[in-house]
Amino acid sequence: GETIIRKGVKLDNLIQIGHNVDIGENTVIASQAGISGSTKIGKECMIGGQVGFAGHLVIADKTNYGAQSGIAASVDTVGGTHMGSPSMDLRSYQRSAIVFKHLPEMRMQIRQLEKQLEQLKKQISM
Repeated sequence: GETIIRKGVKLDNLIQIGHNVDIGENTVIASQAGISGSTKIGKECMIGGQVGFAGHLVIADKTNYGAQSGIAASVDTVGGTHMGSPSMDLRSYQRSAIVFKHLPEMRMQIRQLEKQLEQLKKQISM
């Protein structure tokens, strides 16, 4: 099918737009974004650099994506902001990013707790 870039769309450099894509009016797409075939992007969306869309998606109007987001599912909520790969709503992404930084310490704590639990089990079974 046809690839349609509607009125008022702003495209940066190094963007890949697949076959049968429809980009809604006044949408802005930053550099190195990739939109796979048969994806429909709504009106007035903002798409950051290095964002990638899987094919055959429908993205609601006024949806925003932060840099390096990976979109694998359609979005039907108008006006949301998403980030991450796989993409999620901004608030969830921010919470996840905070936890992610602490994963190595959390892993060590879990291992220590598991060892303590095993010791307690041995003591109880005696």
